[in-house]
Amino acid sequence: MIKSSILLLTSLFLLASCSPFGDNKNVNNSISNGLSPKELYKLSELKLNAGSVDQAIDQLEIIIAAYPGSKYAIQARLDISYNLLKQKKYNLALVQADEFIEKYPALNSTPYAYYLRGAIEEERSSSILDNIITDSAQRDVKSVKDAYNYYILLIDRFPSSKYSDEAKTKLIRLKNTLARHEFFVGLYYTNNKAYIASINRCKYIIENYPNSPSIPDALSLMSYNYDEIDAPILADDLRVILKSNFPSYSPSYSLN
Repeated sequence: MIKSSILLLTSLFLLASCSPFGDNKNVNNSISNGLSPKELYKLSELKLNAGSVDQAIDQLEIIIAAYPGSKYAIQARLDISYNLLKQKKYNLALVQADEFIEKYPALNSTPYAYYLRGAIEEERSSSILDNIITDSAQRDVKSVKDAYNYYILLIDRFPSSKYSDEAKTKLIRLKNTLARHEFFVGLYYTNNKAYIASINRCKYIIENYPNSPSIPDALSLMSYNYDEIDAPILADDLRVILKSNFPSYSPSYSLN
């Protein structure tokens, strides 16, 4: 009888400690050291202002763990993604943004998560030497294409968002980079006597990036390639178009 009572009391104690209806306050206090989500967020800001980005991220993660349903936890997820971007931890930053969109597909702050994805890929494609020594259009433009597609997705999903307006501006520069990349590929083909391939690249630029600064170079290069395949009429037609639309044009490229 005594043994049975002991077993019963033990079972009741275990059930009470594991009950889903129990108070999680002690658990939250243990994780947060008794600080409120607002206090933790302020602490993360202080860490960030002091240049301790990793410690700031740690504080943000504590908010998410201790107060997952709070508005501060929602903001913390976005802040983590942004700070990882600033640390050039692009893959981790993108994972955070993706997880936010999956968890919160329709919050007021969700467009910013979409915008962050574009910004992450745009930043990934850049170099401190751009516009000085290197040209991003001459490198692999996968990240540029990804950024472009992320911004397009943002505009499609949230056309009235202020972030969509900013994305539209960024698309212009990204389009110009992609057009210039296609031109460099066409130039490579020309220098290797793959004239038809170069013509097709130039056509692609004209058809897909009609307002880009690469259009006059594409017309010029295409006319050169038509000369090389003995199609002078087509070459002359392109030169007429080039001169009438860009009367002061001079090539920005040179052939090997």
